[in-house]
Amino acid sequence: MSQSLSLRPDIVLDAWLTRDVWPRRIIAFIIDIILIAVLGTVLAWVIAVLGILTLGLGFLLFHLMPLIPAIYYVAWLCTRSAATPGQRLLGLTLRQDDTLSLPVPARPSLAQAIAWTVLLYLCFALSMIPFLLVLITRRHRALHDLLSGLTLVHAAALNRAPAA
Repeated sequence: MSQSLSLRPDIVLDAWLTRDVWPRRIIAFIIDIILIAVLGTVLAWVIAVLGILTLGLGFLLFHLMPLIPAIYYVAWLCTRSAATPGQRLLGLTLRQDDTLSLPVPARPSLAQAIAWTVLLYLCFALSMIPFLLVLITRRHRALHDLLSGLTLVHAAALNRAPAA
């Protein structure tokens, strides 16, 4: 009696694309927070100088400072690499979940990037409990990934077929 072990192609693809993604995304987030802090500091100095030069009128731009993290994420997720600098440094990229089986999975749309970013901050507001879904979902997706229809995958795995 010979039994062969047959693996479903979708499970092999998921394992290939999302292996060890969730620890990397934590490190990528820390890198991105550091970059956002540096960007915020530089912009604060620019706004302060501008405020002095405009006799106080430029100080009104300080009201836009809370938007920096959201603009940072949306702007980077809409680029060709579909990843923030932290994600790119760790070899990760965002792709539309329903296109992962295609030869070239689609990058996030602007609406998906905005939804992903808003839902990311909502997950933080909910005491980070929605992030625990990465431990039990099939593609290691958190709540903001599930609701926006995106999946964080290895960028290098998109270019190679899994060895099944």
